[in-house]
Amino acid sequence: MRKALATMVMMLAAVLSFAEPGTKAAAKPELKAGVLSPVMPAPPLKLQGTDGRPLDLANYRGKVVMLAFGFSSCGEVCPITLATLAGARRKLGAEAERVQVVYVTVDPERDTAERMKKYLGTFDPTFVGGVGTREAIDAAQKNYGISSNKITYADGGYTIGHSSSIYLIDRTGGLHAVMPYGHSADDFVHDLKILLRS
Repeated sequence: MRKALATMVMMLAAVLSFAEPGTKAAAKPELKAGVLSPVMPAPPLKLQGTDGRPLDLANYRGKVVMLAFGFSSCGEVCPITLATLAGARRKLGAEAERVQVVYVTVDPERDTAERMKKYLGTFDPTFVGGVGTREAIDAAQKNYGISSNKITYADGGYTIGHSSSIYLIDRTGGLHAVMPYGHSADDFVHDLKILLRS
């Protein structure tokens, strides 16, 4: 597990350096997202899906998966991310049937399957959420190099700061690229069309 995490951290560092203005990659990338090289199998998720089934990425072979982490009480970053992903699916038209959004909570204490399903459904009813115990969520975050930080308010309430990149998993289950937060729906459409044809 630690080896997988170390590999993921190194890949994310490569993505961040790729994303910096003025840098040039050895090979001209086709995707707008940071391409991971070599492509590795996406780490499994041992969680419960909001569709009532165990959340298994293998169920989506043949589709491109956009995987992200967030929570239903998020005030800004999560709604923007989800609206962008929903917009990308709309722009894809009929091809959207071959794209699956998976959104894993970083707040298992509040995000039940029912709550996450209702929240995600306000953006796109096809989105599947991932929920589970604190231990299971921590393991998922570790496998994907996700960091999160609970910020407690004076009144006892809290929010969570967390990593906000979107992982692009290809049709064979390979962790292919990482799109940093802030990209447009058109950028996702561009990359999704390439991955759907590869």
